[in-house]
Amino acid sequence: MVLPRSVALERLAYALAAPAVALAPNLTPDGPANIVLLLAGAAGTANALHASISRLPGSGQRILRSMPLALAAGADLAAVWTPGYGPWQTDVLLAAGWALLCGTLAPLSRTGRRGHRPALSAPVPVLPAAAPTAAALPAPAEPETAPLHPEDGASLYTRSARQVWERAGLPGGTLLVKAIPHPDTAKDLTILLRSKDPGRPIKSLSPADVAAAFAVFEDEVALAPVEQQRDGRQGGPGWLQAHITPDATARRTKAPTLKERWADKVAGAKGGAPGSELVTRTRDEVRGVSFYRARMTDETEVPRIDLAKVCRGLGLPADDSCVFVLVDGSEFLISVFDTPPLSQTFPASRELLTPDAKGMYVCGYTTTGQPVKNMIYQHDKNAPCHGLILGVSRSGKTQFFAVAMAAQSLGGGVSWLSTVRKDEKTSVLGRYIDRQGSNALWMARSLRAARALCEIRAEMPWSHDGQPHDFKPGDPRCPYAQLAVFADEFMTASQDEEYGEFIQTEADDLTVTGLKYGIGFFPAGQSPFAHDGFSSGMKANLRQNSRAVVFNMGNPASTRKAVEGAMENPHDVPSIPTRYSQQEGSVIERAMRGEADPENGVSTGGVAVIVLDNGRAVLMRSLYADFDTDLAQIFPDEVVRLTDHEISELDKRGLWFDWNEPERPGEFHPVPDDGDDGGAEPRRRGARKHERGKPGGNRRAEVTSARQALEAIKILVP
Repeated sequence: MVLPRSVALERLAYALAAPAVALAPNLTPDGPANIVLLLAGAAGTANALHASISRLPGSGQRILRSMPLALAAGADLAAVWTPGYGPWQTDVLLAAGWALLCGTLAPLSRTGRRGHRPALSAPVPVLPAAAPTAAALPAPAEPETAPLHPEDGASLYTRSARQVWERAGLPGGTLLVKAIPHPDTAKDLTILLRSKDPGRPIKSLSPADVAAAFAVFEDEVALAPVEQQRDGRQGGPGWLQAHITPDATARRTKAPTLKERWADKVAGAKGGAPGSELVTRTRDEVRGVSFYRARMTDETEVPRIDLAKVCRGLGLPADDSCVFVLVDGSEFLISVFDTPPLSQTFPASRELLTPDAKGMYVCGYTTTGQPVKNMIYQHDKNAPCHGLILGVSRSGKTQFFAVAMAAQSLGGGVSWLSTVRKDEKTSVLGRYIDRQGSNALWMARSLRAARALCEIRAEMPWSHDGQPHDFKPGDPRCPYAQLAVFADEFMTASQDEEYGEFIQTEADDLTVTGLKYGIGFFPAGQSPFAHDGFSSGMKANLRQNSRAVVFNMGNPASTRKAVEGAMENPHDVPSIPTRYSQQEGSVIERAMRGEADPENGVSTGGVAVIVLDNGRAVLMRSLYADFDTDLAQIFPDEVVRLTDHEISELDKRGLWFDWNEPERPGEFHPVPDDGDDGGAEPRRRGARKHERGKPGGNRRAEVTSARQALEAIKILVP
């Protein structure tokens, strides 16, 4: 056997170093040579200990390569402790034994340095002088096949993985280029594969092929593309890398991290937010809320979020009073509160309700504690604004009336309030505003007067040039104040037999022409649809010139439908439950024990969805105005009223009086003739004459609703 050159050189080095091992501790124990020898021995000992406890492949070779240094340090320490060279020249014998032992171990510890091996000489066959017969000729040698992996200095770990891959028959027609073990795992690794045929793509390799080759489950294998790197490594379709992670998969199943749980339970095709990834989770202990910020992996996609599924995937209670979502483009934020954030109240104050230079005032707060602003006029459009307030009874509409009217008054505006039925809160509001009434007749008179004010203000001269101009909010030269006409229970009033059609017609016209003359219309009710009094044109004007506020509509589906009906485009609408009630314990356990469910509900009165300018619907808690104490703290000291000129012009038209009076003769209906049984014949509503500015005229020639069709039939039938 020919001795490899590396082993011969290594043995020669041990033989030359043996005298130094014997002499250094005896001649100069504190000298630099002896210190270097001891430090090298300490390093070799540490390397051998680390290799013995490491799971990485090649640990045995590391131990063998570290033994010469560790043994040399041991011989050195023994020579230092013995006096002189020791009895029977012990130091010299130890050094010689060290060199002999290390030389013996040298062939075992050498790595794959095949390039240094000398070629073995082979005897040259001697051919016979005479030509041999065909039978005597040797059989032709089979052509040698080229090795799959030319000598590339691969590690023992990679060579072992190649054997496994070749035993499986080179799945997918690929060669294993490199195997990289994952740290702190026993079985996890990443293999780098390339096509066996250069220049050909890898097509037929699947995770099942890799799993079968390495005896793991298919879900423990992930294939990934290979990108080109600066070190010259190729990439593209002819290359592939496979992550084989049985240990990591087992750990992920038992104790996943938050991001892993999000990827497995939330971001999947059947999860609560498909195609998303978790960016970060933060906790605010002061406010008692956890924020989960996430985004879509594809920025062009819109998040599709099912909060109940997200909560189940993260192991959170699916409580609609404590869990909320905020979407911003391809990103979204899920807020999980310890207690319902909208169960608290936010008292109204003059500071919050006083409009700023752009006509904006704080009307409530969101779940995250951000102030929500509404407006008394549109600064960007240089015009006042309309308003749309929806909600069932006891949902908080009248409370919001107080907030909106106080803001109008603090901004120098005049407010009128009409309702179909009288109640305590509207009567209290009447003390702080210009006018207030409680029946359909009063609403009809207020709308008629507002329509007349449009004509009056169109002719009022401005002080700087004596010419009339369109209303400009905040302009001190304007001779009149902004007017806000509030109409509560508008749908009920628009369906009134006597005045409903007039109310609907006048309100429709006011939403179109009122803004030019500083008049905004604020209807309130329980539906924004045409069959309940909102024509398409009226709803379009309200939608474009207001921030719709929708309180609880009875159930989340109705609330969502009402908000979408008030929006230009449907968006994700937050739900408002009937009550905010936190889930306590297990429903199943209480049922098994026969216990009653806890009654810890909190009313959602005052909680509303407001539609902002960009069409985004935001859940908020409106400011609370305490009617039981005194509203003077949020209203200005003096009631803002119309100018004397406006009142005089309305009086000339017979429109300014006590609107609570009974209907005057001929005001809304024609005066009956004296004949025909003494005027006792009942009037037909369809026989009224319609005049501009006067209610009670004929109905429109065209029929635009089922109710109008029914009225037309009644007219035709004697």
